[in-house]
Amino acid sequence: MKKIVRLPLLLLVAMTIFACKETKKETPETMDAMEDEMEEVQAEVSMETVSFMMEPKSDSDVQGNVTFTEEDGTVTMTAQFSGLSEGEHAIHLHEKADCSAADGTSTGGHWNPTNEPHGQWGDEGGYHKGDIGNMSADAQGNATVEFSTDQWCMGCDDENKNIMGKAVIVHQGVDDYTSQPSGAAGPRISCTGIIQ
Repeated sequence: MKKIVRLPLLLLVAMTIFACKETKKETPETMDAMEDEMEEVQAEVSMETVSFMMEPKSDSDVQGNVTFTEEDGTVTMTAQFSGLSEGEHAIHLHEKADCSAADGTSTGGHWNPTNEPHGQWGDEGGYHKGDIGNMSADAQGNATVEFSTDQWCMGCDDENKNIMGKAVIVHQGVDDYTSQPSGAAGPRISCTGIIQ
């Protein structure tokens, strides 16, 4: 789903066309140049957004939604969850956008296109591109995550960055950032596939 900021551009185009009709001084070449410029401006302000609902797994009640937005070479993930137990829970991107298994194992392991060891995001010793980290749920079982990186893209040709076709998994436990290959985060309790 693409969301493009169009209202100001449409107003500008409408005013330009009206002005051209009133003055009748614009040439076809000038109009073509203006249209090309408008297309360039429109491309510069475009952003892509995809949103998905999370579904419970492993007999949990964990639900939520996750939104990915790409703008100016940075992807931002924003997610809200409910039904969690109070405390810390790991959240990762996994290899396959397949949430069909009741325990979420159909998503495969962490997304790790560069074959690094599991670790905390940004660790010099290595980390998976899917190693987002931990989030904290309050006493009511609600949690929010916001994560931004230029190491992801949405639908680009770089398989080391493209998150489309992957899954978001929430785990019951905490990612310890050291256990291999997954951080010993426990059962998969919520899942969604990121499908373009």
